[in-house]
Amino acid sequence: MTPRTGPVAPTDGALRPLDVDGVRLNAGGLLGAWQRRNATATLPHCVAQLEEAGALDNVRRVLGLTDREHTPMWFADSDIYKTLEAAAWELAHPDADPRLREFVESTAELLAKVQDDDGYLNTYFTTEKPELRWRELDWSHELYCAGHLIQAAVAAARVGVGERLPGVARRFADLIVARYGPGGVPAVCGHAQIETALVELYRLTGHRPYLDTARRFIDLRGQGLGGHGRFGPAYWQDHVPVREASTATGHVVRQWYLLAGAVDVAVETGDPELISAAERLWEDAHGTKTYITGGQGARHRDEAFGNAYELPPERAYAETCGAIASFQWNWRMLLATGTGRYADAMETALYNAIAAAIATDGRHFFYANPLQRRADHDSANDHAPDRRQPWYSCACCPPNLARLMASLQSYLATTDADGLQVHLYGSGMVSARVGDTAVGLAVVTGYPWQGQVRMTVTTQPAQAPREWTLALRIPAWCTSFTLTVDGAPVTAPVRAGYARISRAWPTTSTVVLDLDMPPRLVTAHPYVDAVRGCVALARGPLVYCVEQADLPAGIPLADVRVDTSAAVRPSTVGDLPDGVVALTATGLARPPSTPPLYGESREVSPGRPVALTAIPYFLWGNRVEGPMRVWIPTDATP
Repeated sequence: MTPRTGPVAPTDGALRPLDVDGVRLNAGGLLGAWQRRNATATLPHCVAQLEEAGALDNVRRVLGLTDREHTPMWFADSDIYKTLEAAAWELAHPDADPRLREFVESTAELLAKVQDDDGYLNTYFTTEKPELRWRELDWSHELYCAGHLIQAAVAAARVGVGERLPGVARRFADLIVARYGPGGVPAVCGHAQIETALVELYRLTGHRPYLDTARRFIDLRGQGLGGHGRFGPAYWQDHVPVREASTATGHVVRQWYLLAGAVDVAVETGDPELISAAERLWEDAHGTKTYITGGQGARHRDEAFGNAYELPPERAYAETCGAIASFQWNWRMLLATGTGRYADAMETALYNAIAAAIATDGRHFFYANPLQRRADHDSANDHAPDRRQPWYSCACCPPNLARLMASLQSYLATTDADGLQVHLYGSGMVSARVGDTAVGLAVVTGYPWQGQVRMTVTTQPAQAPREWTLALRIPAWCTSFTLTVDGAPVTAPVRAGYARISRAWPTTSTVVLDLDMPPRLVTAHPYVDAVRGCVALARGPLVYCVEQADLPAGIPLADVRVDTSAAVRPSTVGDLPDGVVALTATGLARPPSTPPLYGESREVSPGRPVALTAIPYFLWGNRVEGPMRVWIPTDATP
């Protein structure tokens, strides 16, 4: 029987992920509510859009079942595969909609019918450009689409649905191995994804050629095989070998998918050089090229990183898929190393850049995630509209969100030889084995609105209780915390970002972690010119923003400054969802004026005090349209 593991199942590394059933989120907590919204709104919406936008008709067209034109994007097959993966992970939940199983089974059957005898499967190059099959790997996305098919099949196999899907994926994977594996055609895909998919297929099947082919794709990078392209070879990370790379560059999603594959290969082959390269690029990206929200990508033209400290808020691209890819890559780094900074990065991206991409109704989405909207914002760019859209011509983000949220519980906790680690805090139940001890962890928390996390630890040792360690992540933003066990304060050493409680646990214990989370005024590195003289408001893992909707009538957001000498306090806003904690600060509204575009240095006008309400960034744009900004000028800014 196939183990019911989650999206990433390494055979080595510092930490071991739990099975897909190892964590159950409570719908009463924020993470559980997001996962429930995904099940009832986002995922059904994605399935419906596969029909409405035409992706499934692209498949039927191969069989002559429709005369509908091929949907605009040549890689639309990947939308199907990501939705299939999301459906598979959702079907692991005991309350999943049974209609999802029919979607998975019927779609797998359809794919099996259109697959070529040699295993090839791509609707665009089968019906539209058969003469270009395998001839334009820089832009064709053939291997990228194959990667998402493989990941969907791995999810289906681990959950026990879509009986035909793994066979379809393996036939395609075998074709790829025969063509591009060791001794085959030297080539790389312009959009990385196949690498991590092949490693996961190896983990599922134990078939070594999948791993060897993934490693070959990694090692072939930097040899110019992808061509120059209109953006240059750095766009698809083909400018330098992965092991020699020193900076995160090019298209953000491609960069992180490539590094996810590199870490997967490194873990399975024992390659410390690849891990070192990944750590180097993490330092560069998170030290100089990441927005406060966890989003990445400063440039719209090529959906790419900018230079170091090039982080303009209103022109932030910060693509949703980029934040998801960063989250997935950081998870692999966490599993490989056990270091808490990777979980910190996951949390920041999840609660801000990723969460902001989904409307509260679960059916509208942002593709790009800016940190500022002006009153006269130009929404001519299809990927950066004024409001969340129900779908996009390039629909990569919605099904990507669906597959992440359907499997969200898989990223909360891990085990190692010494104990159990909790990385993300959400109400629910954790079930794991630590050696020969069955451990249960019932978690109750109001996180991220409150800092208290209450855990009831239950153990069922096979023999006498043995000592093991419960490791609880202390986020980098937290400067003060307390821990109690059964009401008694404990001092736990913090190593690699985790407070560690080691003891021979009795049958039942209660652990309470209290993370102090006062509001914070955050400043950026002085090299981030775009926000010099500004501050951002934050509390706990959440970044906040100010919307025009929360200002008094007649006061434009552009004329508001923050009084940094006044206190910032938690508060509530009546038209936000229940339980949401807002922040209240003192603002200074400057008198509207029309100074010349340029002039001599002007004195700072004090302005009149005005109540300034900030809401969590992930909720912006859900009430009314209008200006928004994360970075607010201070009272000292002209």
